[in-house]
Amino acid sequence: MYELSLEDEIVKYLPLVERVVSRIKIKSLDYEKGDLFNIGVIGLMDALKKFDASKKVPFENYATIRIRGAVFDEVRKNGKISRYRMGQLNEYYKAKQDLEQAKKREVSDSEICHYLKINQQQLNDIYDSLNHLASVSLEATLFHQDDVGLTIEDTLQNESLIHADDLLVEDERKQALQDSIETLSEREQIILNLYYKEELTLKEIAEILDVSIARVSQIHGKIIGKLKLK
Repeated sequence: MYELSLEDEIVKYLPLVERVVSRIKIKSLDYEKGDLFNIGVIGLMDALKKFDASKKVPFENYATIRIRGAVFDEVRKNGKISRYRMGQLNEYYKAKQDLEQAKKREVSDSEICHYLKINQQQLNDIYDSLNHLASVSLEATLFHQDDVGLTIEDTLQNESLIHADDLLVEDERKQALQDSIETLSEREQIILNLYYKEELTLKEIAEILDVSIARVSQIHGKIIGKLKLK
């Protein structure tokens, strides 16, 4: 009986890798779709080498777990936001909230820097952290109530665990988010639309706005900070 070689087996199951990877909801600056697909192929190869037919588990079920696991492990390994950085984000949220409550208006970067006793570059680093978190999961960044130690592992979605109550909360969050977005400036709304609806990369948005990629990252992070408080 003819047996497929490892290479032939990999080719045979590439559509499975594509299906699995396409269902993983992650939008990170560090990984493009092709990157995740390549990581998924590594998971497939691992599955082909370790599959035990005597367990009477369908190979595609086993391979799906291995493919998802390979992708999640890679993202988790490289995507952790340190507790120190999360502490900075919490200090930023509190400073912005305290200042805006006291002044009854939106405060400037310079006012936040003065309050926190940091410089503009340090504030830009905070915006970059916000951008990074939101690129993985906007909802987790906006609605997570205890951000200390939040990792990408916490923001990866498991679509098999959605219940009726969760759907109701999701609808309420979407409405709250829409209401908050409508209070932003036109430019800020355009950036959100390009990033989340049109799914453009930061590089493509930078070209449209004629600014640097780093600047788009900081602007996006600043917008996320506003929405978080709203």
